[in-house]
Formats: sequence, C-alpha cells, structure tokens
Amino acid sequence: MDARKYISEMTGTFALVFCGTGSIVINQESGGAIGHLGIAITFGLIVAAMIYALGDISGAHLNPAVTLAFFVAKKFPAKHLVPYIINQFLGAFAASATLKLLFPHNELLGATMPAGTPMQSFVLELILSFILMLVIIHVASGSKEQGMFAGIAIGAVVLLEALFAGPVCGASMNPARSLAPAMISGHTGHLWIYLLAPTLGAQVAIGFWYLMKPKPDKA
Repeated sequence: MDARKYISEMTGTFALVFCGTGSIVINQESGGAIGHLGIAITFGLIVAAMIYALGDISGAHLNPAVTLAFFVAKKFPAKHLVPYIINQFLGAFAASATLKLLFPHNELLGATMPAGTPMQSFVLELILSFILMLVIIHVASGSKEQGMFAGIAIGAVVLLEALFAGPVCGASMNPARSLAPAMISGHTGHLWIYLLAPTLGAQVAIGFWYLMKPKPDKA
C-alpha cells in the first residue's frame, strides 16, 4: 500500500531531523554537554536505526536528494517520486516545529550555516553527498549480504562526514534536513548551498556508479 511508504518516509525523516538537529539544540542549551562527537554519533545512529526500522517498508531514503538520485538511476518508480519528497519535507518540518515548541528561545534550531566562505561549504557538501550516495547506491544495488549491512554502512558514512566536516559546513547532505530548521528559525541566508549541493553531489554519484558498473561481455 503506497500510504505506508509515504508515512514511513515522513516518520523516518522526522526522527532524523528531530534527533540530529535536536542534539545540536540540546548541546547548545546544556552548555556543550553532548559535544561535536556526540552530535556526529547521533546523526549516524539515527540514520542507521531508521534504515533498520523502516527500510523494508519504504527503503528509508529520508532525503530528497537520495530519492531523486534513485529515480535517475532507474531504481525508483516515477509515481512515488513527488509523494516521497513531499513527505520527507513534511517530516522534517514537523521535527523542527516540535523543537521550536520545546526550545522556543533557541536561535538556529540546528540550521546549517557555513563557517567559512559559501563556496567552501558548497564544495564540501557536494563531495560529502557524492560519497554518501555512492555508498547508498552500492549497498542498495548489491547482494543480499551487502543489504543486511546497509544501516551500518550508511550510518557510519553519515557519522564520519559529520565528524570531520560538520564544523565547517554543517555536513547536511540532505535538503530536507537543512530547509526545515532554516525556515522555522528564519535563518535562510545560505540555504541555496544546502538545497543545491547535496542534490548535485548525489547526481554525480549516480553518474560515477554508471561509469564503474561492470559491462556485460559481448559475444
């Protein structure tokens, strides 16, 4: 039933944004009790958890850039493309609205902001999203044994990238994760980076995946 898939994507993206950006908010509210390592671990663990909890229902994309990339790779039907993306954004906005309700005085609500130049963050986000999508498409299209480790592999990549790049660009890799807190908090100045770069990076990953796929031997 299609509704189950859409609700799954909305729920999974809600959990990702609520726990991930929530860890940033709570770290600020508690005077740094969680720390940068804790924030990176939170993002990695919630992604892994949602893949194992909801992957059998919807694939647990949790990310419009990932859904669009699967569509371009011909691994995802066109009829689900728009509903998936809408529900991912709905889940993200519900999470940011909940955090605003819980922490009304927090200024950013975990919004992603460049620490350096906009171009620096754009290039970082593009490369991070390329790496993430490359891992996702391989574990999703590989053997059953690979699929069993999808949550660990993808969660680990999110953790790794948030760990080293988070202080510079925010390591969003996800338009829904960035749009919701930016809109709810009103800090939309550099939002274009976090909408465009992850989408482009994921598409480049699909092109690279096509290029590297084994070609059938010609008789």
